[in-house]
Amino acid sequence: MASSQCCANPPTLSHGSGQGCVVDDLGGLKAYTAGSPDSKLAIILASDVYGFEAPNLRKIADKIAGSGFFVVVPDFLYGDPYSPNNAERPLPIWIQSHTTVKGFEDAKSVIAALKSKGISAVGAAGFCWGAKVVVELAKADAIQAAVLLHPSFVSVDDIKEVKCPIAILGAESDHLSPPELVKQFEQILSAKKEVSYFVKIFPGVAHGWSVRYKVDDASAVKSAEEAHQDTLDWFAKHAR
Repeated sequence: MASSQCCANPPTLSHGSGQGCVVDDLGGLKAYTAGSPDSKLAIILASDVYGFEAPNLRKIADKIAGSGFFVVVPDFLYGDPYSPNNAERPLPIWIQSHTTVKGFEDAKSVIAALKSKGISAVGAAGFCWGAKVVVELAKADAIQAAVLLHPSFVSVDDIKEVKCPIAILGAESDHLSPPELVKQFEQILSAKKEVSYFVKIFPGVAHGWSVRYKVDDASAVKSAEEAHQDTLDWFAKHAR
């Protein structure tokens, strides 16, 4: 996780970005929300270390919401995203205050709040740090569908315990989840006949490509949008 790849291409955070709105309390967390709150289908997006104000992440939320889902991007980092310019809090120090264990517990509270509002099915997608939160939800059978995008911290043992349909989108160049590891994930899932799965390794991209792409780089945008469409297709099929 301390790899330079993990934090490459940091976004310019913007609290006002996106077509949706920020709510102050959803399961105890501030959250960006998009789509109709009357939908019975919800999707949670768990961010990378840069948090819920990343404009590209909110664009993904807006796109998924356009297909009829109520989308929630919780502030799992409590207003304290990682800052690569803060020399006093390098990633190994910062991460101690923002464990994926806490993220998992918070995510369960968000799911409970959604279900109390009439949501009948919940899917979750996680990016980098957030992918570990999502795989824990998948292991706990707390969601109906999962997508992991360039995951960090996710192990072979995690994948063995997954209980819901899961898609894993990896990068050709990724020190955190290299293609060899993603292929191991696929082998494990192929033996789990009770779990639907989809595994894809994107050529020519690096860790973080799906959410930290440069909007003026046509090739990067194309690869990111392909990942977003795969994510949406997976939820359309399984988060029901």
